[in-house]
Amino acid sequence: MHWHDYISVDPTVCHGRACIKGTRIMVSVVLDNLAEGLTSEQIMESYPSLNHQAIQAAIAYAAELARERILSLAA
Repeated sequence: MHWHDYISVDPTVCHGRACIKGTRIMVSVVLDNLAEGLTSEQIMESYPSLNHQAIQAAIAYAAELARERILSLAA
C-alpha cells in the first residue's frame, strides 16, 4: 500500500489541505479521530466513504511528514 494512492492535495478542495482522494475528508480529521482513541471501525462508521486502506494511508502520510522531509504530491 502506498499512501500516494489514497491522499491528494488540490488547491480547490479543502483549501489545499491533504485529503483522502475522492472525498473532502482531511487527513488531519482521520488523525484527530485516531488520536482521540477511536478505532478504524468507529471512524469508518462516521465516514462511510473511508476504508481501512485510506486510514492506513493517512497514518503513513503523517509518518512521512514526521520525518521532516519535503514531500511531493504531484502525480
